[in-house]
Amino acid sequence: MKRLLSLLTATLIVAAAGCGDDGSSTEATTPIAGTAGTADTADTADTAGTATPFPVTIEHKYGETTIDAEPQRVVSIGFGEHDGLLALGVVPVAVRDWYGDQPYATWPWAQDELGDATPEVLPSTELNFEQIAALRPDLILGIGSGMTDADYRTLSAIAPTVAQPADYIDYGTPWDVALEITGRAVGRSAEAAQAIADTEQLFADAVAEHPEFAGATAAVTFFYEGLPGAYGSQDIRSRTLADLGLVIPREIDDLAGDQFFVSISSEDLSVIDTDVVVWIGLGEDTTAAVRDLPTRPSTRAAQEGREVVADDLLSGAFSHASVLSLEYVVDELVPELALALDGDPGTAVPSAAAIAP
Repeated sequence: MKRLLSLLTATLIVAAAGCGDDGSSTEATTPIAGTAGTADTADTADTAGTATPFPVTIEHKYGETTIDAEPQRVVSIGFGEHDGLLALGVVPVAVRDWYGDQPYATWPWAQDELGDATPEVLPSTELNFEQIAALRPDLILGIGSGMTDADYRTLSAIAPTVAQPADYIDYGTPWDVALEITGRAVGRSAEAAQAIADTEQLFADAVAEHPEFAGATAAVTFFYEGLPGAYGSQDIRSRTLADLGLVIPREIDDLAGDQFFVSISSEDLSVIDTDVVVWIGLGEDTTAAVRDLPTRPSTRAAQEGREVVADDLLSGAFSHASVLSLEYVVDELVPELALALDGDPGTAVPSAAAIAP
C-alpha cells in the first residue's frame, strides 16, 4: 500500500508508470501539522570582514539542521529538486532520477543551467545510503524526497540533511518555499529571492491579462490503473493553478482526505466537472481511455470545450513546478486555459483534440 501511495503522490502524471522508471520513493501520504520551516540565520563575519550567511539553521519536519559553512558537495535526493539548485547556480554532485529518461535526470528547461556538468544520477527507487555516503556530501537536500524519519536519521549521519518543512504534506511544498529554503541552505538567499520575485511576476502578469481566471474552478486530472482522478489543492500542480487565480473545489479535498489526490469512479465525473479540466500525463493508451470514458461526453467541461490536455513536456514542467519549469508552464498552459475559459463553447482548445471523440 505504501508503494502505491508514493506512486500516486509523486508520479501519477506519468501514464501507467511509477515514480521514475523503476519504482517509488519512501512512504509519504499524510499531511503534517506543525511549525513552518523557518530558520534563524546567524550572520557572521569572515576573516575579511564580509558578512556570510553561515552557520545557518533550518527547521523542518524532523527537527532542525545546522549547516556550518557553504556547501561544496551537494547531493540532491528530491525528485526534480535539483532544478532549484541549478537555478541558483549550484551544480549538485548527484541528482535523483524521477522519470522521462532525461540526460542526467535534467529536463530541457534546466539543461542550460546544468551546462556540461555530469552529476551522478541516483535511482528513483529507495535511497541507496552507501552510494550517497560514497559521494562525500557536505549537504543532502531532500525537500521533495518524501524521506521518512528513519531515512532522515541515516542521512544525517552522513551529512547535514534538509527534509521537507513541517507545514506541508510530502511532495507538496510550494515552489517558492522550497526555493527559499534551498537558497538559505547553500548561502544564496538573495539569488533565491530574485528568482522568486521574477517568477511571481510571471504569474502576476498572466493574472492581470486574464481576469476571467479569478475564481474559476479547476481540476488537475489524471488517469491511472483504469480510473480517472484529481489532485487536491495541496498538490504542487494544483498550487500552480491557484497562483493563476483558479480554485480547486473543496469536494476534491474532501474526497482526498489525508492524501492530496483522489481516484474517482468512471461512472461519476461530477467532482471534476469544473470550469476547466486539465488532463496531464496521459500517454497514448490513457489518452484513448479518457476519450472513451462513457460519462465524459455528458460533462459540462466536455460539452462546452473546457478541457485542456498537457503533452509530455508540459506535464513534466507542470509536475516539477520549479522556478525553472514554471516559465514554460505559464507560456504553454495559460493560452489554453484562456481558450477554455472564454465562455464560448465553440472556441476550440487545440490540445483537447487529443481526447475528442
